[in-house]
Amino acid sequence: MNNTVLELSGKVQKYDWGKKGHQSMVAELYKNVHKDFEIENGTPYAELWFGANVKAPSDIKNEGKNLLELLKEKPEYLGEKIKSVFGKEKLPFLFKILSIEKALSIQVHPDKEMAKQLHSKFPDVYKDNNHKPEIAVALTPFEALCGFRPYNEIKKFFEVIPELGDLIGADLCEIFINSSEDVSKTALKNCFCSMMTKPQEVISRLLNNFLSRSKDLDVRERELQLCGLVERLNSQFPEDVGCFAVFFLNYLSLNPMQAVFLAANIPHAYLSGDCVECMACSDNVVRAGLTPKFKDVETLCAILNYDGESAHSKLFLPQIENEYIHIFKPPVEDFAIVKIDIKQKMSEFELIPRETASIFLVISGSAKLNKMHLISGSSLFIPAAECVKLKDLSNDFLAFQAVANV
Repeated sequence: MNNTVLELSGKVQKYDWGKKGHQSMVAELYKNVHKDFEIENGTPYAELWFGANVKAPSDIKNEGKNLLELLKEKPEYLGEKIKSVFGKEKLPFLFKILSIEKALSIQVHPDKEMAKQLHSKFPDVYKDNNHKPEIAVALTPFEALCGFRPYNEIKKFFEVIPELGDLIGADLCEIFINSSEDVSKTALKNCFCSMMTKPQEVISRLLNNFLSRSKDLDVRERELQLCGLVERLNSQFPEDVGCFAVFFLNYLSLNPMQAVFLAANIPHAYLSGDCVECMACSDNVVRAGLTPKFKDVETLCAILNYDGESAHSKLFLPQIENEYIHIFKPPVEDFAIVKIDIKQKMSEFELIPRETASIFLVISGSAKLNKMHLISGSSLFIPAAECVKLKDLSNDFLAFQAVANV
């Protein structure tokens, strides 16, 4: 077999929030397999895309075509399950590496029904009618905001940070602080929406008040009031209302190989680190803070999931397929991520055949496949049901494989 396994070339995206130069895993992985690529020290290398996305489809090495063109010619490579659920020529996921230096926007992704409504009403902003769930697996220490904190945590911030009461309104804060569990969700929504819709001059004044007051706090109080995080975000996005969102949203610090799944309507923002990400094919992002881009605060406040849950509950655990292979299977059909982690040398290792087309990416180590020498940064397109036997695997071979979850 392996005759139809094809080597891919990903596409680098240079967004402002990306890590610069050789600090970027995106740049280093791409450089490792494109020896003539010159990494520029001042350039942010934010994302490396693998897939058949119409904006930046992966090229197929030595074929003179890209993956989007190939799948139009050979839709059978997708597998019957993808064709029956998503259409005969569509790879339903986009696979990425992200290298994050500066916070991404506070954002939410609509579900399919809301995506259709937004696309119909505002096609210039929401350019498709699909949902955009995503999963991120940390490759380095990784920081993110994700979902609303437990209500008791938020209430404590309201009680010790006077600027929050001034920003939101004392009456709304009082209602939330004294609310019972069954009405806390509505009370929280009223507080969050009040904060997000305040005039900029009010936000600026109160944020500067907080920053000035925080300088006089002792170490313990600074930690309790998240002063360091607010100061960092303000240095990146001065006087942005998103700096106050840290008192509402869970702060996550992921170790390598830990993951977070972002379902529809969950507020989130990646803050720093490198990760493998897989997502449904869509550009639908509703933003409301920490961004110079268009903010749609009204839509964001309307569709958010206001459940208060612990930071620990946001970690997404994989299923164990065997000693070397774990799979992150979120509750969506569009994608799953397979982790292949082999610590010792092996003369041969067979991947589990998948019923759908997949994209395979080597993060570290090396192996051989037919005439291909796979190294860090190598990527493959594997048709559905294809049997892949890797040979001469080095120590600490780590790879990820994106598949459809059908």
